[in-house]
Amino acid sequence: MLLKGRSESDELMAMRYLNARMELTEKEKFHYLNLEKGYEGEMKFDLLAETLQEERYIINDLLLEVNNSYVQIDSLIISQGVIHLFDIKNFEGDCYLESDKLYAVATGREYKNPVDQLKRSGTLFRQLLQNLKQNHLVESSVIFINHEFTLYQSPMNQPIILPTQVTRFLNNLNKTQSKLNDGHKKLAQKLISLHQTKNPFTVFPEYNYDQLQKGIYCKTCNSFQLSIKNNDFVCGKCGRHEKIKLAILRNVKEFKLLFPDRKITTQNIYEWCKVDLNKRTFCRILKKNYTAFGNTRDTYYK
Repeated sequence: MLLKGRSESDELMAMRYLNARMELTEKEKFHYLNLEKGYEGEMKFDLLAETLQEERYIINDLLLEVNNSYVQIDSLIISQGVIHLFDIKNFEGDCYLESDKLYAVATGREYKNPVDQLKRSGTLFRQLLQNLKQNHLVESSVIFINHEFTLYQSPMNQPIILPTQVTRFLNNLNKTQSKLNDGHKKLAQKLISLHQTKNPFTVFPEYNYDQLQKGIYCKTCNSFQLSIKNNDFVCGKCGRHEKIKLAILRNVKEFKLLFPDRKITTQNIYEWCKVDLNKRTFCRILKKNYTAFGNTRDTYYK
């Protein structure tokens, strides 16, 4: 049973918005693409985990504070006899392990060894269970989800699940009987209540309002070449249609995330979207979908 789903992080969303509206540096672009790739891999695992049929609680995307440290868990599955922690990696290409270090075969580039990160996560999670006076067996695994990935020289005693083993691992887990009780439910609810919604280590590129390109861009291809046809925006590059109302609300959400200190007003959103629409259209959409505060002249929305 899925108790907590997964959605794009604020960091990924902000980087996605900034990538459309400004020129990212090579380093920033690399970081952004890694975020997109990581989320894609997590979603692939979620689809596979949906096949689990025995009684289990699935909690995705947990950020927990434990003894003044933070632990991020991509997926957690509570079964009758064990709690599984999964760190999901969407690496591709050929890599090899040497002296507990991970390298790309083609370039020799060294990556952080996910097993080291996993050990830290497992240790902190066990400390949390001790703080909660809970006694559960915890097993941690790194899941390499991408079938275009090969890992050489992987020791058999490492908690690594390779792409060709993922389905088999979940099938074996599914065959293991699991009956949950009220204690399991309370633990799951407690973990979800401890989830931290803001990651203190998230770092965005430097940007300001004036440097970002204004306008509504295509949801599919990021092109600003939009025209209006009836109640839709139509992309001149890929042909994608999007309802005007939905596009404006999408851009309000973007504005709010990128500029949390700026008020959502008709004028601000009108300037941000910068399209050939009457200002009254923006006012009407904001009134129907947000709560208005202030008097007529200084109205803002939340």
